Amino acid sequence: MARGKSKRSVAKATRPKTKKKKSGKSAKPIELYYWPTPNGFKISIMLEECGLAYVMKPVNISKGEQFNPDFLKIAPNNRMPAIIDPQGPGGQPISIFESGAILQYLGRKTGKFYPAEERARVEVDQWLFWQIGGVGPMAGQVHHFRNYAVETLTYAINRYINEVNRLYGVMNIRLKDRPFIAGKYSIADMALVGWVNGWERQGQDINEFPHLKRWLDAVKARPAVKRGMALGLELRQGIDMKDPKVQAVLFNQRARTG
Repeated sequence: MARGKSKRSVAKATRPKTKKKKSGKSAKPIELYYWPTPNGFKISIMLEECGLAYVMKPVNISKGEQFNPDFLKIAPNNRMPAIIDPQGPGGQPISIFESGAILQYLGRKTGKFYPAEERARVEVDQWLFWQIGGVGPMAGQVHHFRNYAVETLTYAINRYINEVNRLYGVMNIRLKDRPFIAGKYSIADMALVGWVNGWERQGQDINEFPHLKRWLDAVKARPAVKRGMALGLELRQGIDMKDPKVQAVLFNQRARTG
């Protein structure tokens, strides 16, 4: 659906048929609209952890493929990740955008990594939304002002470095007496790992947060996490994020009215 997508990459990303549940007819794979970023990793990790058949549909955000009309039918906010599940509710296709909504949907669909019991589910939800509303946006601002801004704004850099540091402290305390952020491994951990993995680019010293470091090492050691975070990395090769043409696509976009 996205222009210029690599057929070779899409073919490589399709999960083996052996991971599909047996049924009267062959299930179609989930379509994952994706680019290898911390937000994209959330969904590739979940699909790998659940053993769901999927096919990657690259959305090259450096070329503006996120603004293609066909993609906007799936993701009206012109952001990846998004999915189309051909076997959605009632056996009918469904498209979903926003990483948190996708994680919750896949958790309900499979019954994995997202508990059914209400208290346990609330525990996962609050840390999932903490990532979506806090860790992701704040770390993203650090990445921008430290690595991509055309001028050095010391106030902005320090503002977001300090806020990420505060959030890391919250996680470190939380993980002091439990192996994962909501107790058991869940979609909340999957949402966090790609962002925390960028600690160095965020101006942090992971060794200051020993419980967080232990958690990060444990999550990254999972085979499905390794596969999910490796998906499509080759697609980013040769892209210069400081190229003015790339930055014009990625940053300072304003409303589109039609």
